[in-house]
Amino acid sequence: MRLEKKLIVISLAYFAEGFPFGLIDQTLPVYLRIHGMSLQDVGLLSFLSLPYALKLLWAPAVDSLGTRRNWIAAAQFFMAAAIMLFIPLDPANPDFLLWGCLAALSILSATQDIAIDAYSIELLQPSEMGIANGFRQAAYRVAMIVAGGLFVALGGWKGWGVTYLAAAAILALCGLISMNLPPVEVARPPFSMRTLIEPVRDFVLRPGVLSVAAFILLYKLGDMSMGPMVRPFWLAKGLSTTEIGLITGSFGVVAGIAGGLAGGLFMVRFGIFHGLWFLGLWQSVSNLCYAWVAFSPSSGHWGIYLASIAESFCGGLGTAAFLAFLMSICRKEFSATQYAILSALFRVSGIIAGSLSGWATVSVGYGLYFAATFLLSLPAFLFIFQAGKWIPPENHLGQSGKPR
Repeated sequence: MRLEKKLIVISLAYFAEGFPFGLIDQTLPVYLRIHGMSLQDVGLLSFLSLPYALKLLWAPAVDSLGTRRNWIAAAQFFMAAAIMLFIPLDPANPDFLLWGCLAALSILSATQDIAIDAYSIELLQPSEMGIANGFRQAAYRVAMIVAGGLFVALGGWKGWGVTYLAAAAILALCGLISMNLPPVEVARPPFSMRTLIEPVRDFVLRPGVLSVAAFILLYKLGDMSMGPMVRPFWLAKGLSTTEIGLITGSFGVVAGIAGGLAGGLFMVRFGIFHGLWFLGLWQSVSNLCYAWVAFSPSSGHWGIYLASIAESFCGGLGTAAFLAFLMSICRKEFSATQYAILSALFRVSGIIAGSLSGWATVSVGYGLYFAATFLLSLPAFLFIFQAGKWIPPENHLGQSGKPR
């Protein structure tokens, strides 16, 4: 398959992957905060991300049973059904059924992620992962902005029932598209104890595994610590749902696409390792933009827009490099399980930090908290050279390191 077609497939798949996570991570905090939820409880919504950290428990089943396409499409159809059940429930008086629908949405979204990530690893060659992850990150951010920006605005314009009905329709359409994804041919072992043990054993026996695990745990910690408090901060600064959805969201999607693509092109030229440290530094520094806005009352709404542009662009740079790194160190025969293990590692630290973000912000204020998230992003660079040793040689240095 030509690279151009692969990039189209990757973009469609990762729009579908980012959309439900955007609903969970971005739309729900605004929706529930508007209905009176405290900052502490908004922070606790981070526990809805727990299935993304635990998905390694059922990833071996995705590796060995059925096809990638069937897993992806089934998860998308069931997510549409969960949202339809959620629509008539009263958000002001949440009950067991409402939280059950949210938990089901999260579990199904995590299952979809397992299958899409594995499908992408099997579809791509190592030399294609840098540019593909630029497109992947751009598509994912478009989905996040649609779900967390446009849909917040739609909730203000047309009501939340219409908003969630549209979300269910989008997921159902994604399911129809996913049923027709190009197949991938990779020999995978049948489901057995080996499928549970061998992917982990392969990682554990590689040199420097503890340092690489520490790197993965810490690389996105600053971003994930700041994330749960960004939209409450926007509301505290007086932004309306329309401004959040259309102004900040529009700037964010353009900046995110530009960052993801720029990161992918950088790695084509300079390789994944240089992308990890250089693009990762910009990702870290962007958190200080929000700290500046919080400490500068005169910055106004335009300060928030500029901070959003900087964070989206630099976040796109760092995430493109990080995801390319994770994909490149997985073996294709264990792609679902190994990528689930890696993605679970970096989500664990984010869930813990995110769940405490509300209390930390109440204690020290938005400005100091955002500044602290910058500091949280720095320890990862202590382990970056050991992480670089795991990158396949053909994509370590990129075109700049190849003989001419």
